[in-house]
Amino acid sequence: MTFVVRAARKEDVDQLYEMAKLTGGGFTNLPPDRGALTAKLARSEEAFANGGKEPANDLYVLALENTETGLVRGTAQIFGAVGKRWPFYSYRITTYTQHSRELDRTFSSKILQLTTDYEGASEVGGLFLHPGERAGGLGKLLARSRYLFIAMHRERFGEKVIAELRGVIDEAGGSAFWDALAGKFFGMTFQEADEFNATHGNQFIADLMPKHPIYLDMLPESARHVISQPHPSGRAAMRMLENEGFQHKGYIDIFDGGPTMEADLDEIRSVADSRTGTVVGTETANGTRSLAARGHLADFRCAYAEIAMQGDGEVAIDKEGAAALGVSAGDEIRHVAS
Repeated sequence: MTFVVRAARKEDVDQLYEMAKLTGGGFTNLPPDRGALTAKLARSEEAFANGGKEPANDLYVLALENTETGLVRGTAQIFGAVGKRWPFYSYRITTYTQHSRELDRTFSSKILQLTTDYEGASEVGGLFLHPGERAGGLGKLLARSRYLFIAMHRERFGEKVIAELRGVIDEAGGSAFWDALAGKFFGMTFQEADEFNATHGNQFIADLMPKHPIYLDMLPESARHVISQPHPSGRAAMRMLENEGFQHKGYIDIFDGGPTMEADLDEIRSVADSRTGTVVGTETANGTRSLAARGHLADFRCAYAEIAMQGDGEVAIDKEGAAALGVSAGDEIRHVAS
């Protein structure tokens, strides 16, 4: 059974919609809304067709396809540059220190500061794998395929890449962080705000969000407890990000308090360690298990393959991998050890 990551197409909308209903809420980039998904796929197709060569407000939606059945079993997304269409807000956790000479005491407090520090950064997100396929390294294939796509289209992305991890959501679909902070200013539940953000964008945040610093000590323990914590289902994704060199540097999501991870693009492991090579054979059985990719924009494909170095800039690839990518002798691929 072979799986390949490819550019999503508008005809994938029904399968993506069925997967979106399995996310459990709080998953802004994959809303269970057919209209929103249709618009997202249209925006992605426009991005794949865009001939520009600089970071822009582009969205690239990728699909994980079972090549034997044709079924889409996962999806992931890449944003060329955030903050281009409307501000990209985050909370930055900082420390504010005060000293009283009379009491001879120094007090330090953690505060949340609303920022747009990540404006212009690229973002990876929207990673979701069908519950029936969470084995065999498919999550890693889907996640890391994004970095090979970025490496193959380097001029379209910023110097920094971020990833927002979903925060802690309770069984009822609520967020203690939202209830303690933003919910008091918006007159809507976390689910309502999350759905509105997914379908209409976040300009309403700029209109209503308080701009002054928030002292963490003024929030209830239930809210403080979940700050910077990923949703339990996102812990594996956080580990994968850390393995790629991403770090959490005190920025959190303004909706649910989940951690924002960041990395310098050229230092991401799958980017820095990947190499290009010209295919000279498709018979190898003694290669290294790798992620291999080929194709420009909408022709992009990525799959697991056995890769053997043959010489300076030349590689051999196994038959199954070559078939998944649609490559033969003379074609160029980018690859990185899995």
